[in-house]
Amino acid sequence: MGFARIISDYATIAYLGDVYVLKEYRGKGLSKWLIHEIMEHPKLQGLRRWILLTDTAEWLYEKYGFTKLPKPEIYMEKHNPNVYCGIEKTQQ
Repeated sequence: MGFARIISDYATIAYLGDVYVLKEYRGKGLSKWLIHEIMEHPKLQGLRRWILLTDTAEWLYEKYGFTKLPKPEIYMEKHNPNVYCGIEKTQQ
């Protein structure tokens, strides 16, 4: 029905990624339940930073304290959008 993944060192940081709910189960509160369970997980308490990338559900993540980057000018990334296509080309 749905899936969410956390990548964390369980000490300082967690990356929330791959939150997905099948179309036929959307609108039933499953995404809220997934995020709630993640945010309340005992091993993920007391972290200094949580990060995520989203272009769809800002309203959901804002309910759990996520905000836009206060200093986007210090953010850097190395992004390869074709990594799963067998094309070794990085976006600059």
